[in-house]
Amino acid sequence: MGIQKESSPPKIITKEGWVKLLGDQFWRLNNLYWVITEKGERVKFKLNWAQYILFKSFWYLNIILKGRQIGITTYVCILFLDVCLWNSNTSAAIIAHNREEAERFFKEKIKYAYDNLAPFILRSIKADTSSTRELRFNNNSSIRVTTSARSGTYQYLHISEFGKICKKYPDKAEEIVTGSFNAVHAGQFIYVESTAEGRQGFFYEYCKKAKALSDKKETLTELDFKYFFFEWWREPKYRLNGKVLITEEFKHYFQELKDKHDISLDAQQKAWYVKKYAQQGELMKRENPSTYEEAFLAAIQGAYYATEMANCRKAGRITTVDFDPEIDVATFWDLGMDDSMSIWFAQFHRDEIRLIDYYENSDEGLAYYAGILWDKAQDLGYRYDRHVAPHDIRVREMGAGFGTGISRLESARNLKITRGDEEIEVGIRFEVAKRVERKEDGIEAVRRILSKCWFDEAKTSRGIDGLDNFQKKWDDKLGKYQNHPLDNWATHPADALQTLAISHDKASDISDDLKRQFG
Repeated sequence: MGIQKESSPPKIITKEGWVKLLGDQFWRLNNLYWVITEKGERVKFKLNWAQYILFKSFWYLNIILKGRQIGITTYVCILFLDVCLWNSNTSAAIIAHNREEAERFFKEKIKYAYDNLAPFILRSIKADTSSTRELRFNNNSSIRVTTSARSGTYQYLHISEFGKICKKYPDKAEEIVTGSFNAVHAGQFIYVESTAEGRQGFFYEYCKKAKALSDKKETLTELDFKYFFFEWWREPKYRLNGKVLITEEFKHYFQELKDKHDISLDAQQKAWYVKKYAQQGELMKRENPSTYEEAFLAAIQGAYYATEMANCRKAGRITTVDFDPEIDVATFWDLGMDDSMSIWFAQFHRDEIRLIDYYENSDEGLAYYAGILWDKAQDLGYRYDRHVAPHDIRVREMGAGFGTGISRLESARNLKITRGDEEIEVGIRFEVAKRVERKEDGIEAVRRILSKCWFDEAKTSRGIDGLDNFQKKWDDKLGKYQNHPLDNWATHPADALQTLAISHDKASDISDDLKRQFG
């Protein structure tokens, strides 16, 4: 049995009336369960506005982007408990991002709600309460809270703070997608909720696809996620009485919300936002986003270039940057062996660094990327004057040169591609950027040039995402970020821009012997 629609209770509650009421899930959710509020008050659970929307509009797969303290996890815990109590042979699982949260969800939201049910229900639907994270009922149904649900089969699954899991524990996120999601067959129910944690990972990708389907009003299949977004300004408690100074910057922000997104805030909402922003700064946009775009553009904890990229956006330097045919194009590379190859395309004008294009691919030889340069020259009119590679082009090998002792620097000079029936020589004479002994120095070099960079938002979107998501690695044992980068896809666009940064002041840093060898 799935989630039922609400019905009106009878005026006189007879025995038959009680049977009818207890058969009505909407009534049960609003009358049977007790919870502890964030203020520590014991109250009867009632659906709030966001929970009601989920109840009325749920789908098989549901993805929920939200602000803080909207009550989604509490709702799902009560919902799953209710489903298991009133349906036999039903299994539900809730995945938290760590063990402490899993035990808290179970104790404070599920077991408390069960223990405080009416005595006649507890006598009828008994549970084994010996576990610290699972209730098994005498109707052969069960609900558990865990950090992984790879084994078993579930009819209901909830992932709490999936964005946080994707960011801090990418291996666990992959295990959830490949294991836990596959433990729920098509036609059953999955709820995935989180605040945003940057433009990367499964949560971001699922939100993006679900929003696109929603915007197009396409009919969903059982394997499509339905998109929900619960913004802070829809929450009634996010208001503040009293006189609060609204600076010109905030006036501009609130006016932009109204003009671009048709979001009109009253004085109390504006006051709450300004005071809350004073506490949280740029993290406010992640924790309490006003719009979908804002949620995923918010500063990411541990991101190396969070401040610089935020300044780029404030200054309007992520925009449309037209290619100027009168200015030569330079390319700056990060060279991978079996993983991503990244290339920034830049034009320099006075003190401006105009990043007009970005390209990334993987598992291809140098000739393939030379072909990309050639195609852009033919199709877009790019006229190249420099191609700058990192220092390891001198020693690592690739493609046709692999195993021969020929460096990629040398093999790049003799590349050929085929277009139609024609074989074309497209050799690249790479300059070699100075070797950076410490990663911190390369990161600092990028920080210094970002104030000069203009990004074409459309053509460099993947590269921009990489710069936003280039971040420190999280140490779960120590509970803090390590002082070195997380090794993921974002390192490639970041390292390619580092090639630009460390070679910006000099035309080339090729050693004397390489100059003699290659001219």
